[in-house]
Parts: sequence; C-alpha cells; structure tokens
Amino acid sequence: MSEPRPDLAKTTFGVLTLVLLIGSSLWILRPFLGATIWAAMVVVATWPAFLWIQARLWRRRSLAVLAMVLILLLLFVLPLTLAISTIAANAEEVVAWIRLLISRGPPQLPGWVDRLPIVGPRLTIAWNDLVASGVAGLEAKVTPYMRQVTGWLFSQAGVLGALTLQFLLTVVIAAMMYAGGESAAAVVRRFGHKLGGQRGEDAVVLAGKAIRGVALGVGVTAFVQAVAGGIGLAIAGVPFAALLTAVMFMLCIVQVGPTLVLAPAVIWVFWSGSTGWGIFLLVWTVIVGTMDNFLRPVLIRRGADLPLVLIFAGVIGGLLGFGLVGIFVGPVMLAVSYTLIDNWLRDAEAVEGQT
Repeated sequence: MSEPRPDLAKTTFGVLTLVLLIGSSLWILRPFLGATIWAAMVVVATWPAFLWIQARLWRRRSLAVLAMVLILLLLFVLPLTLAISTIAANAEEVVAWIRLLISRGPPQLPGWVDRLPIVGPRLTIAWNDLVASGVAGLEAKVTPYMRQVTGWLFSQAGVLGALTLQFLLTVVIAAMMYAGGESAAAVVRRFGHKLGGQRGEDAVVLAGKAIRGVALGVGVTAFVQAVAGGIGLAIAGVPFAALLTAVMFMLCIVQVGPTLVLAPAVIWVFWSGSTGWGIFLLVWTVIVGTMDNFLRPVLIRRGADLPLVLIFAGVIGGLLGFGLVGIFVGPVMLAVSYTLIDNWLRDAEAVEGQT
C-alpha cells in the first residue's frame, strides 16, 4: 500500500498562518517590547537577590516583590532620572563656566611638559600656538563644539518624561515577572527543550547565566568607576563633581569609560595652576580608567564561565547593533551560539573516536 502524498498546500498555508499570527502579535506588543526585554534582563540578573530577600521576609512573595520594586526604583529609575535631569538643569551654568574659563585665556604649560619623550615637544608647540591666538582664537575653536554640547544637553530635558515613563513601565513588568518567575522560567525551558532537547534547555540556562554575568560585570563596574572618579574630582576641587559623576556613570554603562570626563578635568586642574592636585588627579585617572580591565572580568566570571573575549565582543557589538539593551542581548546571543557550536564539535569528535 503506497504512503499518502504530503499535502504541500496545507503545509504551506499552515506555516504562513503561524508566521502571520506571530508577526501580528509582535506588532501589537511592539510598544512594550523594549520595556519587556529590559525587565527580563533585570529579573534574570537579580533573581538570586530576589530569592534571598523573599527568604528573609517570611517567604512571602508579595512582600519580596514590593521590596524589589522599591529597590529597582531607588537603584535604577531614580539615579538615571536624576542624572539626566541634573545634566539638563545645569546646562546653562556649565556653558557660563566654560565661557569664564575661555575669557581668562590659556596659561603657560609647566616646563616638565616639554621634557616628555616623543609627545612633549609637539604638545608644547600646539599649546604655544593656542596661546598666541589669544582669547578670541580659543573661543572661535571651542564655540562650535560648545553649541553642539549645549544642544544635546537641552535635548535630554525633552526626552526625560518619555524615558522616565519607560523606566516605570520596565519596573511594572519586572514586578509581574517576579511574581510568576518560576512558571515563566519553566515555560522557557520547555520551549528550549522542544526546540533542541536537553541541549536547547541547557542553552536557555546558559543564556540566563550570561545575562547575570554581564549585568554584574557591566553594572557594578560602571558604578564603582563612576563613584571612584567622582571622589577624585571632589578631592581635587573640580567644579560640578556630582554632575560629572552622573555623566561618568552613563559613559561607563555604554562602555565608553570615565576617561572622557577625567582627562579634561586633569587639564583644567593644571590650567588652574594647581600642579600638585593635577598630578594627583592624573594618577587617579589612570587608576580609575584601567580599573575595569581587572574588575569586569572577575565579576563576569562569577556569573558565567565564558571566554572574556566573547563577552567583551558581545557587549560592544550588541551596543552598536541594538543600542543600550544590546549590552545584554549581544553576549547572550554569542554565548548560546558558542556553546551550541562547541557541543556540536565535541559530538563530532566523539563519533570519530568511536569509529
């Protein structure tokens, strides 16, 4: 008896209907996708802390969820909102301060700068040309950049409301995920098992570990670098230390680093004639700027035992490809792909060894 021929039209229309349903669902949920992804990353990264809090609140899930919501508001929404609002609120004062510095004119460089190997003579020549141009020449060179910075600062005030709303939506979705975290994790693991058996389930677990490791490495490193940099600025007497600390935290989150803020601060301290404090801040800048080279790997390794190059490439590539949320999405994609390929190669080697 011949086997029945497959109904190609039925299969095709079934696949198209499934794709249409999935696409329509994603389109409807599109306004919430960003907040949902962020909430999932936060919940996965902080789940051990959530269970620890729940164990100390008489194992009451509702109290633990409320505590985590308050912690997220204090640690994430409030600092980032204050950082952006502080930058926008002090825009005019920062511009006035820069104009005051320009009006004083560039001072003479210390004699030891010219004695620096390789770069010393070039720095001296460039600085002498700047001094010769006077206040008008310096202002002409700085004004275009100052206008761009001012425009960016004021634009942040315009997006502050939308950004705060997005943060609040993220916290609300995270609260719902905390409330039913075990059931949601079970569904995701079953989905992974359905796709790839035990390997698919292991890939889901690995993705969670990668998220936790990156969150621990990137978030804690950014906080430590920003606070350490802010302490150095305050000790050296640099104005707007709190504002600059907020800027450093945002730059560290996006993997730019604190040097972009600390280096101009070092120049300003030397400019002001405080050579001793300038040397202190220069050394402090080197320490803070290189702190992530050893702190981030240690923290990431505690969350996921993956090659550091893989994690770093995922953070940078994800940031460039998907924006800020790509800091977490990039390493997860690379970690899962790396593990699947590694397991596939090991299976191939095992099969060859048996034959």
